[in-house]
Amino acid sequence: MFVEPGDPVYEGQVVAENARDNDMAVNPTTTKKLSNMRTTSSDENIILKPARKMTLEQALEYIEEDELVEATPTSIRLRKELLTENQRKKAGRKKVVEVVEA
Repeated sequence: MFVEPGDPVYEGQVVAENARDNDMAVNPTTTKKLSNMRTTSSDENIILKPARKMTLEQALEYIEEDELVEATPTSIRLRKELLTENQRKKAGRKKVVEVVEA
């Protein structure tokens, strides 16, 4: 995790690291639905590691080609170059069409 509970987040901000190589769109502000729980103790065992605070140099080394580092006086955040999921999908389709045509 790159953000702590209660930190303000916005669409396109990188909030955590995915174990796989692809990006996953998530909404960290929604609450978990408790309607289809099989056991009552399944959520009690979840322990999150503290948020990883990066320096500017670490953030610049960490980002991928479609990400940016946003530095403000109070924080250093990672974000996507294209903020909305729809914009990222359209750009991905255009890139695939350009590669096929070339």
